Amino acid sequence: MTKSGVELGVASATLPGQSESGDRYVCETFTDGILLALVDGIGHGPEAAMAAEAACAILKTHAAQPVIALTEHCHDRLRFTRGVVMSLAAFDLRHNLLTWLGIGNVQGVLRRVGPPADGIEELLLLRAGVVGSQLPPLRASVLRVVPGDILVLASDGVRSGFAPQIMSREAPWKAAQAILDHYSKRTDDALVLVARYQG
Repeated sequence: MTKSGVELGVASATLPGQSESGDRYVCETFTDGILLALVDGIGHGPEAAMAAEAACAILKTHAAQPVIALTEHCHDRLRFTRGVVMSLAAFDLRHNLLTWLGIGNVQGVLRRVGPPADGIEELLLLRAGVVGSQLPPLRASVLRVVPGDILVLASDGVRSGFAPQIMSREAPWKAAQAILDHYSKRTDDALVLVARYQG
């Protein structure tokens, strides 16, 4: 799937025995930007899915807001749900910047595939907490990006260490499926989002 600014691939798996996954993602464009997010409802099943869906609806509606404001807005609206953990990544297409923020254990990796930083991995700093229950002090990080850089977001149903396996020319949907196939814990819902920045 291609949206203005990124080429996107997503792969997911529901915990066996559950009717629906509590892992959801957002890919929403706005003027000169695009918001990507991976949201993981606490626990499993319909209640986790409901919390994740509520967060995604807020993110889609207010995608142009800064990631800190988005997180605070979700926190206020999810107080009577199980809550979620999530990582947000907003690309500024005009200035080639990525602003990202993580609450909980949704992994974020930016893999550099172009000069001068080819092969370097940037890891998202995750802050302990639950959106809707216990929000830590929020601090977003800003990185410069170039076309070809690859962002990966993965829920806690996916083991870490997958970034070196990402091939720069591989289609994002293939990369997402390969990460899920080889790194899924198979004891939780799992979702992988891979986005190649196009600028």
